Amino acid sequence: MATKSTMQLRERTKVLKVMFRNKKAVVGAVILLAFAVGAIFAPFLTPYEPHRQDVRNRLQAPSRDNYLGTDQFGRDILTRILYGGRLSLRVGFTSVGIALAIGGSMGLIAGYYGGFIDNLFMRFVDVLLALPGFLLALAIVASLGPGLENVIIAIGIANIPAFARMMRSSVLTVKELDYVAASVAVGCSDFRILLKHVLPNSINPIIVLATLGLAGAILSAAGLSFLGMGAQPPTPEWGSMIATARPFIRVAHYPVTFPGLAIFFTVLSLNMVGDGLRDALDPRSTHTL
Repeated sequence: MATKSTMQLRERTKVLKVMFRNKKAVVGAVILLAFAVGAIFAPFLTPYEPHRQDVRNRLQAPSRDNYLGTDQFGRDILTRILYGGRLSLRVGFTSVGIALAIGGSMGLIAGYYGGFIDNLFMRFVDVLLALPGFLLALAIVASLGPGLENVIIAIGIANIPAFARMMRSSVLTVKELDYVAASVAVGCSDFRILLKHVLPNSINPIIVLATLGLAGAILSAAGLSFLGMGAQPPTPEWGSMIATARPFIRVAHYPVTFPGLAIFFTVLSLNMVGDGLRDALDPRSTHTL
């Protein structure tokens, strides 16, 4: 009889096979990997500094010296996009981590125990859902003040309801299964049941939601920075880059176009990977091996 670890390995292998057979997911993963490598190794991929100004070469078209041109201060656009990728990935992973930790814990506890705890947590979630996610994040940043750290906190809080509701929904299904009832019957503690049985079997939808949430977090951070509530100039953040270069768009569109394309392709690749994960992890998927 196969051990539990062997069965888990087979399941992961099956998921990877389905993922690799999904062409959109593979393309999205390649694009995302390219952005991640560019962000991590930015100092080695470009000879320029992200804040270095050269006003004599301002608003230059793409050339051999500046592959994506220069902005209104003569700064290399490619360099700033690469360094901006670091900030975007940081915002995405950190804010989604906050939402996952708080919202996932709330959903796990509410779904398993039900009753008063469920009503208390879900009414709190309903309060957060009273405003659309971006408006809630905007209101939080307006209260805390502009800045990248406050943007991370705001986006994390705005995404709590989605993770809480998704986790609660999964737990409500899993806790009715026979192996959970058997664990209760033999006297396992609630903590052990939640950690060993309920959480591992409820996590698949959360993984997909986290991947898609990364895309939304990056887009929200760029939007807040564009409105002047996020990263402040001269920080090389994609939304801030578009906002500061917007007055010069009729003279040279490069400082606006290329950061916009960076946002577009990053969000697109995350959505493609998220769709691939959803198909691979969904037991009702029509993919066959």
